[in-house]
Amino acid sequence: MFNSIKENVSGEIIEKKSRFIANIFYIESESEAEDIIKEIKKEYYDARHNCFAYIIDRENISKFSDDGEPSGTAGVPILNILKGRNLSNILVIVTRYFGGTLLGTGGLVRAYSDATIEALKNADIITKIYGKVIKIELEYKNLKSLEYHLKKEKINIVDIKYSEKIDLSIEVTKEEIKKINNMIDNKIILVDKIEVIEEKYISKNV
Repeated sequence: MFNSIKENVSGEIIEKKSRFIANIFYIESESEAEDIIKEIKKEYYDARHNCFAYIIDRENISKFSDDGEPSGTAGVPILNILKGRNLSNILVIVTRYFGGTLLGTGGLVRAYSDATIEALKNADIITKIYGKVIKIELEYKNLKSLEYHLKKEKINIVDIKYSEKIDLSIEVTKEEIKKINNMIDNKIILVDKIEVIEEKYISKNV
């Protein structure tokens, strides 16, 4: 379990005429992170630096780059903010347009940190848990009861289809799967069929 961002966000600061633009992305793999970094470098091709840091939970990976800035003044400060806030599956790229004035190592650390923090102010932070998507098949007459108990347990319905019977998909943690199975066993909810269709990270509001 870790915290991450709900949607991609950005933020910007100006420090002694240098412009620092922080773009933050939710990611699930190293290849996804590297693809985004390439795209940002293309978008900001005329910038002096595109420094970054990212953390990926399941791959147990954390990487950073100063992209030409003095060692330890850009990537590490960004990474430290992510670790300090227990954020994962997240990529931060801070683009710098040089304003003509040298900031020194301390000034660079502050600027890259402040740009990251500024972007994070715009983020909705959510908890990510590795869970499952489960499909439930049931009769129409049993839908209202199921919806009531799902709402009570704060379990998210991600899809619902109506045909001869109802096919309803939900996102659940391991603990919630146990609760669902317990309700089925005790006939608190009545379903015809239940199956796991996907394993993935699911979101819970902080």
